[in-house]
Formats: sequence, C-alpha cells, structure tokens
Amino acid sequence: MKQYRLILLFLLCALFFTGCAGTRYSYREPLYEQTVGKGSVLREFSLEPQLEDSILSIDPEQIGERDIEEVLSHAPAPRILNIHGGIYPVYLAMVSFSKFLIRMGYPEAKIRNPEDGSYSYSCYDDSEKLAGIVAWYYEKEGMRPMLVGHSQGGMQSVKVLHELSGSFRGNISVWNPLTNTREDRDCIIDPFTGDARPVVGIEVSYATSVGAGGLTRLLPNQWSMSSRLRKIPDSVEEFTGFHMGLDIFGGDFMGFGVSNKYKPNGKAQVRNVQLPAGYSHVFVPFTNHLAESKEIRDWINTYAPSETPELNVTFESSSTNILWAADVWHSIKKHWVLELKQMIRAKRNSHDVR
Repeated sequence: MKQYRLILLFLLCALFFTGCAGTRYSYREPLYEQTVGKGSVLREFSLEPQLEDSILSIDPEQIGERDIEEVLSHAPAPRILNIHGGIYPVYLAMVSFSKFLIRMGYPEAKIRNPEDGSYSYSCYDDSEKLAGIVAWYYEKEGMRPMLVGHSQGGMQSVKVLHELSGSFRGNISVWNPLTNTREDRDCIIDPFTGDARPVVGIEVSYATSVGAGGLTRLLPNQWSMSSRLRKIPDSVEEFTGFHMGLDIFGGDFMGFGVSNKYKPNGKAQVRNVQLPAGYSHVFVPFTNHLAESKEIRDWINTYAPSETPELNVTFESSSTNILWAADVWHSIKKHWVLELKQMIRAKRNSHDVR
C-alpha cells in the first residue's frame, strides 16, 4: 500500500507542475475530415504487400515485442476508448495505463482523444455519446474500436455495449469526437459494404471491465445497470471481466462468488479472470512502470491468458499489477492483429477499390 501511495503522490505532483500541458495534443487522419463513401476507407488503407503478408502470418495469440517493433508499428491500429472511474483523482490510474500501452508499442494517436489530448473518457460521459463515438471511429477507420473500463468506468464499458445492442433505445446518434458534438444522423456508412447501417447493432472487437459492481451499483448513474452488468450482449466479439477478492467498492459480495462472473447473452466470447486479493480496486490500472523493464516487458509479451493467473517469478523492479496489465495487453494485441487481417483481406478481395 505504501508503494501505491508513492505512485499516486508522484502522479499528483506531475499533474500539478505540468498543468494542462500533458493533454495538449493534435491528431487528424485524412478520412477524419472527409465524407466516407463506398470503398474510401479501404482505398486509404495502403500498406506494402510485404508488410501485409507479415501481418497475415502473425499468430494473434503469440505476439512478441519483435512483431510489434518490426511489423505492427508500421500499420494502423484500432481506436481504444479507456474509461476511468469517477472519484478524483482516480482518472490518473487510467492515464498510467494509457502510457503503459504506448510504451509497449501501441500507437499514441489511437489512444488519446483527438479533441483535447486526454487519455481516457469519464464514467460520467453519456453512454449513448460513447456508443456514437464508437460508430464514428468505425466508419472513419474501418477497424472496430476496443473498450477498457475501470471501476465505474468498467460499468460504463458494459453500458456502452448495451447501448450498441439496443437495450436502452432503438436509435443512437453518431457522435463526432473531433468537435465533441452530436451529428444529425443515426446511421453510418459501413466501411466494408458501403451501405448505410444504424449505430445500434455495431460491434466492438474487445471490451473489458475491472472492479465493476459492489458499492458502485448504488450510484444513481448506474441504476439502469443493476440487472444488466454481468450480462454481455452480442455487441462485442470478446469480453473479459476482472474481479478480485476483498473488493468492497467494485466486487459483489466483497468480490467473492459467482455473482462477480459475466455471462454472454448470446454469441459473445466471455472470459472471467480472478485477480489476487492483494490487488487494489483503486490502483489496478497503475501500470506505466511495468514498461520500464525489458525483463518485465518480455514476460508480459509472452503471457498466456488464465482465469486465475499467478506470478511465479521475481523481477528486480516493481511488478505491481502485472497480471491485469498482461492479460489486457494480450487481448489488445490479439484484436489489433485480427482487425488488420480483416482489413487486408477485405481490400484484397474488393473489386471496388482501385
């Protein structure tokens, strides 16, 4: 716990001395400013044939640092929407995780918000808005986004999945993240077919939640999730739910028992992972320090997913929160490659892309 406090103190000091400079950021892709038409996304997706072949040959379940440095770093990536918890300054934990992803090799531009440079969305952001943002990115980039939520943000990530599945409403407006405004439409142009399709029904490739439930169920903004939290709809291909024992804030019945396990409503692939009871509800996403060590990075990049992961090695530097970070990073890498493969195959099979 002392180590957690030191990490938090350091981050607070960094925030104080840097002010808003840490979020100054500007990023735009060409298609962000253009109207999407049939085949336009695939035409913009331009990789050398040799690079495409290298991507197609990667095993999504075994992606090492060399694959990232030599292959994936030269290709685009799906958008990640990190959603932080609600009590100040818990959002700093998700900032740490975002920086961990960047240091592990994920493109910074696909993590930070292009409007203001922020590293995550708030759990108090409207879930309908977040669903509209997911649709906007899919239309513009052609790869399905991913959702990572912590604490109340974990509940919000599941809530967004229910928004996309139509659990709350039949129509959802597209939301432009560049201007942070609602667009006057509830359909997008599908980047593969060129057909109009509603926001409701769009999928994300991967979503995950850690520390969702417990006392946070009592908050008014989460009442609509009381009976839906552990039910994962078909609006996600793969979902991982993390819980830990002795978690009063984010675990039902203190994080013990089957009440903490997620189940699919249909075809979604759902995994449940129990983290050690020593993991802290508040500090789980503090992971940026893990990327500092080559030894730890190698261990993370060779991690094999487990429902009850254990750390059986000792490192010279801190490995705090490594099991959560390794599992989430494994899934992010996996779906990065799977989305790229889908784009490559679609372009090669398309007769409309010139």
